[in-house]
Amino acid sequence: MDIDKRVNEIYDELVEIRRDFHRNPELSQNEFRTQGKIREYLNKWGIENYVCADTGVVGIIKGKKPGKTIGIRGDIDALPILEQNNVSYCSVNPGIMHACGHDAHTTVVLGVGKIIKELADSEESINGNVKLLFQPAEETIGGADRMVKEGCMENPKVDYVLGLHVMPYLDAGKAELKYGKLNASTDSINITLKGKSSHGAYPDLGIDAIAMAGNVITALQTIVSRNTSPLNSVVVSLGKISGGVKDNVIADEVKITGTLRALDDETRKYTKERISSIVHNVAGAFGGEGTTSFYDGYQALINDDEVVDIIKENAEKLLGKENVQFKEFPSLGAEDFSYFVNAAKGAFFHLGCGNSEKGITSPIHTENFDIEEECLKVGVRLQAENILTLMK
Repeated sequence: MDIDKRVNEIYDELVEIRRDFHRNPELSQNEFRTQGKIREYLNKWGIENYVCADTGVVGIIKGKKPGKTIGIRGDIDALPILEQNNVSYCSVNPGIMHACGHDAHTTVVLGVGKIIKELADSEESINGNVKLLFQPAEETIGGADRMVKEGCMENPKVDYVLGLHVMPYLDAGKAELKYGKLNASTDSINITLKGKSSHGAYPDLGIDAIAMAGNVITALQTIVSRNTSPLNSVVVSLGKISGGVKDNVIADEVKITGTLRALDDETRKYTKERISSIVHNVAGAFGGEGTTSFYDGYQALINDDEVVDIIKENAEKLLGKENVQFKEFPSLGAEDFSYFVNAAKGAFFHLGCGNSEKGITSPIHTENFDIEEECLKVGVRLQAENILTLMK
């Protein structure tokens, strides 16, 4: 099969599919119409599929010859944003929008599935299997974790897994790769400081939890500036503080919440220990009590270098070396594709979807985000080639 020719032949269909998803976005854990449409396409193309993680879908394409199993992921949920684009495919669901490109990701995986299925059914067939991982709830609870726990990477066991994200700061036709660390882990921080209330006129009779909190907040900033190597990256951001009952009463309790971002498990663990120690000891110095708890979020996303090498080689061959760039620094943003690469060797990369001449430059998670739809061709072509190379 001439894959380039076939991608061009199905391009209009891909645009139609993507616009339908864009017009009908659904929030995390409510992707029921999206799930139904995905299964409709897979059934039409003869691709075996089943429901996973309530609103997700797993498609399986089996080759006639034994070999590796390759997974490819597309996230399917939208965001609670009111779209402001004046386009024919603008969201019909007020306050809900595909502002992160998941409609494009889903379409790319469907396009890859259609082409790989045609290859698998041909005389030459394929060596191995392909799993299409349509993942819900990337924007909220981490649907990837749920899918992995429900066995999407087993039976047959996935050997390699691929993922991508469209990025409007790159023009369509370009790709951005990175070896090793790409995205940070996320943890929620919950701090409780307890003192003793008293009348504001007699502060010596109480233990001021607000004064305690001020010192805790200041001390926590030294974790980054004094306890972490300048060559490493970690973020401790405190976003909410509440406490006290009245302006003339010494507060007996203050609660602080925030987020911790780190790029490896060692730094993540150490920073949690330092936060807990500082809170406990600063509160103790004031005569109060300080406790810390953490809610674990997404894990750090660390690409496998072998898989990045393959993506690089294919991207340079298909797009030209001048259109393939490497990201210098990792992002402290989160990406739950990390759960897939913890279950199999894999890599995640960025696909250009911008077009400065058409004014398609709005960042992701904004009300004017859109894509240059030519990127759908590039994504399908590149991911299909990556799959076939990994099978070898």
